[in-house]
Amino acid sequence: MKVGLYSITYLGLWYNGPGLTLFELIERARRFGYDGIEIDGKRPHGNPLDMPTSRCRGVRAKAQDAGIDIYAVAANNDFSSPIPEHRECQLALVRDLIRMTADLGAPCLRMFAAWPGVTKTEDGGRYDVARGVWKLAHEEFSEEQTWAWCREGLIEAARWAEDAGIVLALQNHAPVINSYEDMLRMIREVNSPSLKACFDAPLARNQGVTNMREAAARVGALQVLTHFGGEYEEGPNGEALSFVRERDGSLIPENFYADFAAGMREIGYTGYTGFELCHPLPKVNGVTVGIDFVDKNARLAVQFMRHVLAETQAAEPAALRT
Repeated sequence: MKVGLYSITYLGLWYNGPGLTLFELIERARRFGYDGIEIDGKRPHGNPLDMPTSRCRGVRAKAQDAGIDIYAVAANNDFSSPIPEHRECQLALVRDLIRMTADLGAPCLRMFAAWPGVTKTEDGGRYDVARGVWKLAHEEFSEEQTWAWCREGLIEAARWAEDAGIVLALQNHAPVINSYEDMLRMIREVNSPSLKACFDAPLARNQGVTNMREAAARVGALQVLTHFGGEYEEGPNGEALSFVRERDGSLIPENFYADFAAGMREIGYTGYTGFELCHPLPKVNGVTVGIDFVDKNARLAVQFMRHVLAETQAAEPAALRT
């Protein structure tokens, strides 16, 4: 796998301070040793309202000059609304994101089936407000009906993606898609060569998956994108220590990402795993941490993942290494 940086990390949503520009993001990725970037499809980074073809070409050229791939764009779409006008607005957004993705030269647009959204406050981002609104909007409708609305939206979007020559990557992200089995079921039902999988290990772990290699094998050739996260500690020589801390302070088992990396190698996945820092961050003296905290974690995350990938490859029999 190659290691990428998902721009939501520097959107200015979770830490105390403004978001980076795309040019600044490209420079951060280059300086920290990432191979590419995934651009979040909302302001201030990648809302298509701000990204006409000419602007996309400029960003694409800047990334190429820096030796940084633009390997994906991330949609923050919700096809689940019981209100047809809302679903149609989301379809219009996704159609323009598909155009933008193609203009940027990225092969992939990451998709949700449903995404409640996030609220930005002076004290950082919050998930609870949007989740409450989403839950209220759906309380009179069955899970089957909500699933059908999402499927209809993905079918229409997949047709546009095929015309544009890009792939949509459906993430195993709640709501509606509450497991990687749900993700695979939705992909089967949409039945388009332009809809594939974004199977994320941290989400799978939180959804109860204990055998990452078995899960990876079931996703197989559908896998076109993945992410990792967490917070990282620094050793005495500036190196990333060999564990990942969850947002609640708990530690992810040491073999977790090694098993996932091994599973990805076994299915022949050579695409990107993108680091994302997209959860409420710590406070110091009552104030949410600033961009220095983000920089530290982004710098250590790429070191950590490269170490995991190297160790995973080294553990294979020599005849299997590529």
